[in-house]
Amino acid sequence: MTKAMNEVRFHLAIPAERYLAYYRGAASHVEVTADGGARLRFPARLLRPYVTPEGVYGRFLLRYDDDYRAVCLERTSL
Repeated sequence: MTKAMNEVRFHLAIPAERYLAYYRGAASHVEVTADGGARLRFPARLLRPYVTPEGVYGRFLLRYDDDYRAVCLERTSL
């Protein structure tokens, strides 16, 4: 049986010096407020492809399964 995919969108602005806590392992998860007000928590490792020297900025789409496990994170333009 295939699990349904759920998704949520949010804006993220993490300056480089703050992201260092995730990079160094001091924090393993990121908590954000999604569009619509829901609170999300997902593994910080999902942000690695989007880290720049300035930090992590932009709009993102998080897809997760019915067990609330993150499946993928994508940067979006909307």
